[in-house]
Amino acid sequence: MLLVGGIIFYMAWKAIYIIYITVYIIVNFYCAIKIEENLNSIKRKQIFYFAIIFNFGILFFFKYFDFFSDNLNQLFAITQIEYRTSALNLILPMGISFYTFQIVSYVVDVYNRKLKAERHLGTFYLFITYFPQLVAGPIERAHNLISQLKDLRNRIDNAAVIAGLQQIILGFFKKIVIADRLSPYVDQVYSFPEGYSGLNIAIATFFFTIQIYCDFSGYTDIAIGSSRLLGVKLMDNFRTPYFSKSISEFWSRWHISLSTWFRDYVYIPLGGNRVVKWRWYYNIFITFAISGFWHGANWTYIFWGILHGSYLVLAIIALPITSKIDTIFFGKLPKLKTAINMLLTFILVYFTWIFFRAENINDAFFIFRKILMLKSDLGTFTVAIDNFGVFSFMVSLGLIGLLFLYEALLNLRLIRSNFRSDLFLSAMFFVLILLFGVMGSKSFIYFQF
Repeated sequence: MLLVGGIIFYMAWKAIYIIYITVYIIVNFYCAIKIEENLNSIKRKQIFYFAIIFNFGILFFFKYFDFFSDNLNQLFAITQIEYRTSALNLILPMGISFYTFQIVSYVVDVYNRKLKAERHLGTFYLFITYFPQLVAGPIERAHNLISQLKDLRNRIDNAAVIAGLQQIILGFFKKIVIADRLSPYVDQVYSFPEGYSGLNIAIATFFFTIQIYCDFSGYTDIAIGSSRLLGVKLMDNFRTPYFSKSISEFWSRWHISLSTWFRDYVYIPLGGNRVVKWRWYYNIFITFAISGFWHGANWTYIFWGILHGSYLVLAIIALPITSKIDTIFFGKLPKLKTAINMLLTFILVYFTWIFFRAENINDAFFIFRKILMLKSDLGTFTVAIDNFGVFSFMVSLGLIGLLFLYEALLNLRLIRSNFRSDLFLSAMFFVLILLFGVMGSKSFIYFQF
């Protein structure tokens, strides 16, 4: 039933692509079996490299061919070479970035003998097309998901159903009450940043900082909650990331399935931190640059990743100085230190979202400069608020405050899960959805990846 549901779910988007994903699954299914069966190390490597090139080759073809084609054309124009490549303008298969990473981790684990190759094609097909997390994750590991899909008997109980429904309600609150309410203001300002003041753009960037979290974590909550109703527990993907005290902590709380994937399959294979310092910095830097590129075929995403990598490298370099400052100024004020670190981390993350949201790299740097200058123009600010709606603007701020209060209490572990408190919070979020939800068909931001 789940397998048929996944196939129907995928075909509802674009039916012809079911042929592509079926071929893709079958190739990887048999490659993993052959990798496990072959005792000849050379033959194993050949099959393994074929599988990796096959998977990333398809991802490159659909997602990055036009990007490289466009950049080559620009390079040819600069060097006055009379040659031009053509763009393919292909429709990106739904969820391709997510299930490519999911299947690559499976092949790598089989190759490293950490995992047995799955022998049941239906189970393996379901592992890739399991519809709650097919479109935008979490990027599940085979040892967690396949083992659950192989034995679903007696997994659904009242506690799982209640927990699943609660998480779905919270996810809808984040998505349609906050993210979709902030979206028009962000879209309006970022579509034409030249027409707005630094204050407008600063507010729009703050709203996007909240929007992308609520949009993506909202999807994750709905996916995980839906899966709980089916008796399958998916991994956590967000843990109140905006209460992080450092960039490294932020990445242990934000898009956890992706950050752990890059840690295990890129950063550690490169040598991690078990190398000389310059190589350690390189490993961090290249891991985050690739992470940015994974998000999209645009220099804005690459620069976004590079910024996060730079933050982490600079934090390591500056550690002796920051440790002394902490000892001198915050030795007896640990709570103040925590608050300042949270604020600084939020600000650093805030500026990176400019490059994630901007249409192109030129717009990103323009927005960045304008926010730093922050020359407020009350005229354009009033126009922006009028278009957005004063009431909607104020309601949005209140709802953001409510979500942050809820997450702060979670972060401080002041909210304890029990039937009464869970029922009250779920009822509150449900009423807010009915009162302030933006009902429509606006897709999730991470669907484009």
